[in-house]
Amino acid sequence: MNDYLVKALCYKGQVRAYAVSTTETVGEAQRRHYTWPTASAALGRSISAGLMMGAMLKGEDKLTIKVEGGGPIGVILVDSNAKGEVRGYVTNPQTHFDLNEKGKLDVRRAVGTEGTLSVVKDIGLRDYFTGQVPIVSGELGEDFTYYFVTSEQVPSSVGVGVLVNPDNTILAAGGFIIQLMPGAEDETISQIEDRLSKIPPISKLIQQGLTPEEILEQVLGDGNVKVLEKMPVEFKCQCSRERIGNALVSLGKAEIRDIIETEGHAEAHCHFCNEKYQFSKCELEELEKEAK
Repeated sequence: MNDYLVKALCYKGQVRAYAVSTTETVGEAQRRHYTWPTASAALGRSISAGLMMGAMLKGEDKLTIKVEGGGPIGVILVDSNAKGEVRGYVTNPQTHFDLNEKGKLDVRRAVGTEGTLSVVKDIGLRDYFTGQVPIVSGELGEDFTYYFVTSEQVPSSVGVGVLVNPDNTILAAGGFIIQLMPGAEDETISQIEDRLSKIPPISKLIQQGLTPEEILEQVLGDGNVKVLEKMPVEFKCQCSRERIGNALVSLGKAEIRDIIETEGHAEAHCHFCNEKYQFSKCELEELEKEAK
């Protein structure tokens, strides 16, 4: 089944909820960046959160998540938008450790706990909205929860998870975000807290074959979820040969001529999707003619 995301209202409008399956999306990121298991889990969790946060936007709005925890994985960077498109990478994709004391991938050790999680939203205004909070866990689900509560003042619960196969491919990935609306009743809050304390890890639910709709029912209870929208999600980068060519043209004739004379060719590398674009001497000379 292709990955997709659902938006829902729950408990008669007292709760807003999102859930997403990202097994194929995270798998694409793993293939492109050759991530090892712990790095795959960290990047995959961030991608799942990014897709759900992107779904909170509208139109052409987009956002960038940056996780700098001071750990050996380095920086995690994820871009997403309101259309279900996401891209991302980690500085050191070949990062992996033995399982932690709970028998799970040691994401905390890879990410680190001495740093920040920041979110920059481009919502079409002159100034971007930027929110930044300290890393409180390094497991990322708790860190995104803390971000919503602290930076956006929205009581939330974020669950994100990734399971990795022995051959490093992605077995299961996805997540949920539960947010209380103003005026949510104490009884509703207590019921949600009780259910959250008892459900299995999100990656286990996906591995068991649960859909995003069924995940929300597990978290919030049967009959409490009203799905408003369903949208496909995918790993998609905005880079292209044409864009790279335009960037080279913007360097100007003198700079392109210098590249031709010193290198004889040009190579551009996109960090987000790991694509490489080669430009021969003849192609550079054509771009030189277009430049001012």
